[in-house]
Amino acid sequence: MQTIASNYFKARNKLFTWRCEACVMYKIILAFSLALTTGLLAQVKMYIPWTPVPITGQVFAVLLAGVLLGGWWGGISQTIYILLGIAGVPWFAGGIAGYACIVGPTGGYIIGFILAALFLGYFTDKHLKSRKLFSLLGLMIFANFVLIHGLGLLQLGMWLYFVNGTVPTLWGLLSMGTLPFIMGDLSKIIMAALIANLIIPKDVEANEKRAMKNK
Repeated sequence: MQTIASNYFKARNKLFTWRCEACVMYKIILAFSLALTTGLLAQVKMYIPWTPVPITGQVFAVLLAGVLLGGWWGGISQTIYILLGIAGVPWFAGGIAGYACIVGPTGGYIIGFILAALFLGYFTDKHLKSRKLFSLLGLMIFANFVLIHGLGLLQLGMWLYFVNGTVPTLWGLLSMGTLPFIMGDLSKIIMAALIANLIIPKDVEANEKRAMKNK
């Protein structure tokens, strides 16, 4: 059992070190892979009658992108997802594409994906304590409900104003843009945190290699 555990920790450190030291081409491939994962999970969609915001699986991929790829490349993965979606790749929710998705009722959430991935990548790269399970859970909850939902609600409110001509109440916004998604988002956060906790190393050596690489 000790040998298995030792091999597991060594493999985890090697994977993290390789991710940090990989050439730009490999990092672009990794970023595209997470963008593709985000697009695939966007097709897991369910509409709720009283809101134009659907339930999707995207958040799971976004959270993992930040942790697994690091700050900049996690954000780049979501930028790739958005730019290619605008350019015509049909991988926004429901298999649609185009600029209308970004200026529509869900555009703020999509833009928030970039901020969430950048935020998570920065903390998990720079701070060892943030790689522990409960720290990951806290960071992911903040990234989801403050960064993604914050921008999402802001744009949803503006969209509703232009469509209906009235400013929605805070409760009305929350009822359409956050409250129906709390349980589903929490389940995605827990799964993403558990996976990230298994994959990313927590030892000082790996962190030092990362710091040396950034000098």
